[in-house]
Amino acid sequence: MKTYALVGTGGRSGLYIEAITGKYRHNAKFVAFCDTNQTRMDYANQQLEQSGIARVSTWKASDFNTMLDETKPDIVIVTSMDRTHDDYIVRALHAGCDVITEKPMTIDENRALRILDAVDATGYQVRVAFNYRYAPHHSKIRELLQQETIGEVLSVHFEWLLNTEHGADYFRRWHREKRNSGGLLVHKSTHHFDLMNFWLNSTPEKVYAQGDLRFYGKENAEKRGVKDFYPRAHGYKQAQNDPFALHMADNPQLKALYLNAEHEDNYFRDQSVFGDGISIEDTLSVLVKYQNKVQLTYSLNAYLPWEGLNVVFNGTKGRIEMKIVEMSYVNAGGKRENEGSIEKAEITVYPLFAKPWQAQFQLGEGGHGGGDNAMLEDLFGERTEDPLKRAADHRAGAMSILTGIAGNLSIQTDRPVYFKDFELVKRLRQKK
Repeated sequence: MKTYALVGTGGRSGLYIEAITGKYRHNAKFVAFCDTNQTRMDYANQQLEQSGIARVSTWKASDFNTMLDETKPDIVIVTSMDRTHDDYIVRALHAGCDVITEKPMTIDENRALRILDAVDATGYQVRVAFNYRYAPHHSKIRELLQQETIGEVLSVHFEWLLNTEHGADYFRRWHREKRNSGGLLVHKSTHHFDLMNFWLNSTPEKVYAQGDLRFYGKENAEKRGVKDFYPRAHGYKQAQNDPFALHMADNPQLKALYLNAEHEDNYFRDQSVFGDGISIEDTLSVLVKYQNKVQLTYSLNAYLPWEGLNVVFNGTKGRIEMKIVEMSYVNAGGKRENEGSIEKAEITVYPLFAKPWQAQFQLGEGGHGGGDNAMLEDLFGERTEDPLKRAADHRAGAMSILTGIAGNLSIQTDRPVYFKDFELVKRLRQKK
């Protein structure tokens, strides 16, 4: 039986707590929780008790090394704030632990280099939890491209839509500060850029991006005639009828995780999306040229009427179009299986000189069209040979964030950014 310590007991940790206390309780167990906030760790222990499992020891973040020394986990699961991932990953590796980390693996090149150095020095493993790779519709695209269904891929258009519930949520919490999350090009788009690397079996050569804060933030709201502002939803009557407000007191899970924990760290999960202090973009466009010469046009907008994606592959023998509509959700605000659940999923193949046809695939149960459960089985269950090679290591984690990091740099300089200029890319390509 493998033993696990979990650092970061906020909303995302619930995926792993439910897995290890549920389906995988016979071959995995927790030995410790670590966080900056005792209230959240106590809530995590309540989840264990509700599953008939004894509470585990809790450790403040400042005692992370002591926790590793005393509880000796086999694997550390990292679900903390993005900018802290590298610190916990590196310390866990040097303590003799493998690591499972939430995406993004980290938020900038220097942090990624620290992780690469630690993997090289220790020989321990980092797995990045890219659940989208495991979603049946995304796996089907990989399969179709591997089979050269449309010949050689020449160009891709990839549009991701975040709606006014899920998309707005990034502007209520710590993600709204780029120093914490790397912005949406790193925090959210790491999924999409990883899918591109996964689908195309290639990595970028050149990136050019544009981005701005056009919808959220106080200045944009003022331009649209908004006059009533509030700093956060809780306790402010101006927020009562605002569809962009998050009312934590009405949601038992959000109340337990955040509202009841505020007295410890003054972290407010329900900040106004039309407040000051937002340093991330909500409107993003990216051009990418890959090593295999494929051209990508990519866009991400965080204020749209529906959630999901349109992606199109153009090849020498035809075209593939995929449209996915996801159910709207707020992180940790509902049932886990509703997060990213699929309302509509279609993949259409348009061959040259032949009739179009629908690709067949079976959506799985659980969040993200079954992607969550398939990933958890790979992480905690009986691993089997995977011809699609969906497991993602630190190299995949690094390459996915580098597209977003390059995009952020391009936005700052208004110039294309070349992957060959990154020290991290030189290191990774030397090790192939």
